[in-house]
Amino acid sequence: MPLVFLAILMLAIVMHEVAHGYAALLLGDPTAKNEGRLTLNPLPHIDLLGTIIIPAFLLLTGSGLLFGWAKPVPYNPYNLKGKHSEALVAAAGPAINIAIAVLFGIVYRFGIGILPESILHLSAIIVPVNLFLALFNLIPIPPLDGSKIIMTLLPHQYRTKIEERIRSLTITQNIMLFVITLAVLSFFVLDYITEAVSFLTTLFTGTVIF
Repeated sequence: MPLVFLAILMLAIVMHEVAHGYAALLLGDPTAKNEGRLTLNPLPHIDLLGTIIIPAFLLLTGSGLLFGWAKPVPYNPYNLKGKHSEALVAAAGPAINIAIAVLFGIVYRFGIGILPESILHLSAIIVPVNLFLALFNLIPIPPLDGSKIIMTLLPHQYRTKIEERIRSLTITQNIMLFVITLAVLSFFVLDYITEAVSFLTTLFTGTVIF
């Protein structure tokens, strides 16, 4: 079971990153395509820490929190077309995860009594995993997608200052920011995300799964 969860999470993360790359391509930037990142092969996307070690550790220790990340898909914002193109690229990742959750929610809802139990069981895992990944990434805290969406809506002068500040952070400062972010999320946000995931899972599948 832990390996199934981990495999589903990894695929959800890969789909998330590929969606960013395809959105950038559609908006005029071929960087991700040129670097071979528009593929469902997980190997080009794997971040050893974020895609394997941390998700496996959280799952095997029964922490109740399951998340991870892949190598960010590169894009050149100067190639993008449209005023809010960067926001669209950022939103593409959570959007594909929500679409996957809706699709497999439909499979579960209408497959009961028709499809094999193994398919229904996988669908019951795929839905909440993708919903959690989408909602988690929409939190407006760097480096999550929600922060990138918010950043594109800020006046240019403020956005530039914030981006320069983020780029100036050292590795140690980035680690400290990550730890602080996790602490904030654990105490103030994750319960709400879990409740939202539970509600949406029930809405999409028609059944209380967890």
